[in-house]
Amino acid sequence: MLRRKIEQTLTQWKNAPDRKPLIIKGCRQCGKTYSVLDFAKKNYKHVVYLNFFENPAYASVFAGSLEIDNIVMMLSALLGSEAVFEAGKTVLVLDEIQDCPEARTALKFFRIDGRYDVIGTGSLLGVKGYGKEPKSIPVGSETVIDMYPLDLEEFLWACGINEPVIESLKKCLDEESPIPEALHNRMKQLLLQYVVVGGMPEAVQAFVSTKQMDEVLRIQRDIIRSYEDDMVKYAERKDKSRIKECFQSIPKQLSKENKKFQYSVVKKGSTAAKYAGSLQWIEDAGIISRCYNLRLPELPLDGNAEEDVFKVYMKDCGLFVSMLEDGTQYDILQGKLYGYKGAIFENLIADIFAKMGRKLYYFHKDTGLEVDFVIRYKGECTLVEVKASTGNIKSTKTILNRPEKYHVKQAIKLGDYNIGRSGQILTLPLYMAFLLRSL
Repeated sequence: MLRRKIEQTLTQWKNAPDRKPLIIKGCRQCGKTYSVLDFAKKNYKHVVYLNFFENPAYASVFAGSLEIDNIVMMLSALLGSEAVFEAGKTVLVLDEIQDCPEARTALKFFRIDGRYDVIGTGSLLGVKGYGKEPKSIPVGSETVIDMYPLDLEEFLWACGINEPVIESLKKCLDEESPIPEALHNRMKQLLLQYVVVGGMPEAVQAFVSTKQMDEVLRIQRDIIRSYEDDMVKYAERKDKSRIKECFQSIPKQLSKENKKFQYSVVKKGSTAAKYAGSLQWIEDAGIISRCYNLRLPELPLDGNAEEDVFKVYMKDCGLFVSMLEDGTQYDILQGKLYGYKGAIFENLIADIFAKMGRKLYYFHKDTGLEVDFVIRYKGECTLVEVKASTGNIKSTKTILNRPEKYHVKQAIKLGDYNIGRSGQILTLPLYMAFLLRSL
């Protein structure tokens, strides 16, 4: 079983005396159902489970009165001994709740009633064109949290890297002292494995159990196909082909020198007016992250972001690599990345930052200045440059040398290095990006 951070989040939610019904959002196959049911079985005497995607008939329970005693009676009649409701000891799990909007509306009444805990999961909640919106979203009556595929730290746990090892890495970061060479080399190896495996639970489990990369790739490409099937099945008719075209253009978008997302790359002559909604659909489904350009690299970052100028990264780097041609996984593991390495490692850092809950930003000016990412770190606006191996950071140095214009005091260079510092620039190995948590 893979250890997930969501376990701690669920425990905190259950321990809150005034907890509301919980909704867990996330892309398909990121582990929502498994984690919720595992938690429920360990923490409740009774678990009542409904999957609206597999059993659409369950929606009829919520078609009439949403009074809680009526819902309990209907579920007891439908499920028999599988539906035991005992105040304070039963949790109702509503899987793929977006397929039954009335069930989401009912959360308000479960909140008022208070006898039973409710956890809902959803893969396509709020996706435009899904066609199953609740009449009334229970604002104030539910807690919504996002769940992602495994992040780098969870992947390290799965590979046997324990807490003391991670604490030693944190200590080296805090003290800005080099990481011991044996550990440094092991972490570099694990990072390359994470680049190609990513964090989809089935892919990680296959890798940990078998180390067979062909099996990992098969699983990843099955997931990609399931995403494309969702685009065809659930999107509005006029958007179906456009959404798929946007999605399939991502590798081409990131292969450009200027990685800004361009609708003309999706299809020659295309415009935002035609394709913006399609891209939004993919983002709402939890598959991609947008990285917004900043007018100026200053805090607050959100206030300086340009909404119509952005890059697009896959939320999971392993799925991104699986979209590339056969042999790419082997090349990455061997360190043979050639010209495309910049895109791969930028998507890696976008994966790490996004799964930390960070919104993504970068800085680009037509004069040629460009910085891969800009984050808030330790209360300061911090430039982050990503280098697959080595490389200059001319733009970062230019910005740091003009404090009167840019007001930036620090930068981080991530690459194939050990820890070191040169003035305002802290150099870190790529794998330490997951430790840049301090805001």
